[in-house]
Amino acid sequence: MARFVTTDVHGCLRTLRRALEEVVLFSPRDELYVLGDFVNKGPDSKGVLDYLMQLQARGLAVYCVRGNHDQELLDAAHGHIGKTWASPADRELTLRSFDAATAADIPAAYLHWLDALPYEIDLPDFVLVHAGFDFRQPPEQMRQDHQTMMNIKQFTFDASRLQGKRLVHGHVPTPVAEVKRRIAVKAGALNLDTGCVYRHNPELAHLSVLNLDTLTLHTVPNCEEPYPIAKRPS
Repeated sequence: MARFVTTDVHGCLRTLRRALEEVVLFSPRDELYVLGDFVNKGPDSKGVLDYLMQLQARGLAVYCVRGNHDQELLDAAHGHIGKTWASPADRELTLRSFDAATAADIPAAYLHWLDALPYEIDLPDFVLVHAGFDFRQPPEQMRQDHQTMMNIKQFTFDASRLQGKRLVHGHVPTPVAEVKRRIAVKAGALNLDTGCVYRHNPELAHLSVLNLDTLTLHTVPNCEEPYPIAKRPS
């Protein structure tokens, strides 16, 4: 048995499938944790959700966490006009994958699945979340601050506020070399977002999958058919 974690798939279904089926060889004996941002930016948001939902339906141990892009899609589908949802190009790509004219037209099964996602997963030795925590808050409060858990970009890690556990998260695209360095030094907080969707950026453009038991990092290059995304925004 192995425990694998990945994050920020952003519609890159082909890359996700290659990572699981050809690289880490994910099996019914294993556990998989996916830390949010399943949708937007990439070519097949619907396909990513279909794939993960099918794995769960087959009884595999696949556990998913809510990311800010997943929340933005839900907000748009529920008519919260004041909330931002991606760029016009991103919206078109996402809606096209669902064959939907608007977010409200996305089939309810996908919205229900997204809406049921937890904001974090607590393991005996790790805490898994999409973005991180505001460690300046008391432990109980910081773990109820869902907006921060999905959106924070900078924080000072404090293991004492997670009962000594290490943190694994995504959200901020980080060069592959830096992610490997932090894993090598056994950093307390590990960001696994290596910007898979940013296919034109040579420092990113990989989906990272970490074996939590051995701390082995697998980085899989983006292998999608070309899609309209430029470079990582500044």
